[in-house]
Amino acid sequence: MFTPPCATCDQPPGKQEHPRELLKTVVAASLVTGLEMFDFTVFGFFAVMIGDRFFPASDPMTSLLWAVGTFGVGFFMRPVGAMVIGAYADRVGRRAAMTRTTWMMALGTATLALCPSFASIGVIAPLIIIAGRSLQGFAVGGDIGVAAAFVLEAGPVSRRGFLVSWQLASQGAAALLGATLGVLITSTVSPDALASWGWRVPFLIGLLIAPVGLYVRLRLRDDLVFDDSARHAGTPLAELCREHGKTIVLAMLMIMGQTIPVYAIVYFMPSYAIRVMHMPAVTGFMASASSALLLVIIPPLAGRLMDRLRRRKPLALVASGCSALLVYPVFLMLSRATSVAPILCGVALISIMMAFSAVAVSLLVLEALPARVRASGMAVSHALSVALFGSTAQFIVTGLIKWTGDPLSAAWYVAPACMVSFCALMLFKERRVKT
Repeated sequence: MFTPPCATCDQPPGKQEHPRELLKTVVAASLVTGLEMFDFTVFGFFAVMIGDRFFPASDPMTSLLWAVGTFGVGFFMRPVGAMVIGAYADRVGRRAAMTRTTWMMALGTATLALCPSFASIGVIAPLIIIAGRSLQGFAVGGDIGVAAAFVLEAGPVSRRGFLVSWQLASQGAAALLGATLGVLITSTVSPDALASWGWRVPFLIGLLIAPVGLYVRLRLRDDLVFDDSARHAGTPLAELCREHGKTIVLAMLMIMGQTIPVYAIVYFMPSYAIRVMHMPAVTGFMASASSALLLVIIPPLAGRLMDRLRRRKPLALVASGCSALLVYPVFLMLSRATSVAPILCGVALISIMMAFSAVAVSLLVLEALPARVRASGMAVSHALSVALFGSTAQFIVTGLIKWTGDPLSAAWYVAPACMVSFCALMLFKERRVKT
């Protein structure tokens, strides 16, 4: 059942990187992806405040619906960014693509951080917010798949699970940073100050992505492992549709099993605590922070385990199946909670299962695609899944709770989605390419 890790086994020529160079590659790809995800997801943590400032309405839930709807706008630009940037990375190079996404993400974040409120400039304000979210979505849509492919190809086959896991851990770190800032800000400033300017602080901090991202990525060697024939090949997207269509569709559904729970439970928890459970904002941020901490710690451990297993799929099936079975009990626990402890436990259970599942699914998808279309394939499948399911998760969950008046109605959407993802994983064919 187990196979010991080996630094040189099944190792294509040129893939035995010096540890220092490999560390620099992982840090450059993962750190900036984490910063980009921080900029992108912090919007969800402060959706209540953003809704009040840019989408004023007589009903607070209506204002929140507009805010989470705008949160979803950025997701619909992610497939566009995935197709454009992913294809560029497959034909020109991974590093060049990642450098461009850094610039675009910084510009989108600056737009959100500095935009005047609706009270100051009227309807132009929400239009600016939508434009900033769109640019963020375009950048993140391409970067996640490209960075994951870059890291996978940089190191030995025997350590792929551990290396790719840091991409997922960086996304958890982004959520942790956002939630931690949420706890600090909501605990130290008055409600009026929070609504007026406090929510902007995380976006201003997120602007660090420009100097940090460019510094670390420009110092990388261009594509440690890259199929040079791809530079002269046909359109990667055409090959994806023609030869790997089934893989992309199943990958989308498999990724959905982590996407919907993350956005409907973890990122939505501050808004859920405030509007649905009528608890202090700090309670929701604490739940999100604890979940994000697990999403930082668990992926590297899961990655090491993946590197010792002969097959990735069985562990992915166990984690995915447990997620589906836990959804309803977790929401039941949340809806009846009168203190912080049950909320933390419920969210933690889902987070642990999602972390294991996410690492396994990412490896399955990356290894199922040849190098010449790997960046665009991973980017497109991830971006389409997140656009279709992640962008709408908070809106659907909010709408279900508003229309039914039942906090448990959120589980009616999340649990079936997890079951569909489990079935897609059953149909997915595991492959172990060596390049």
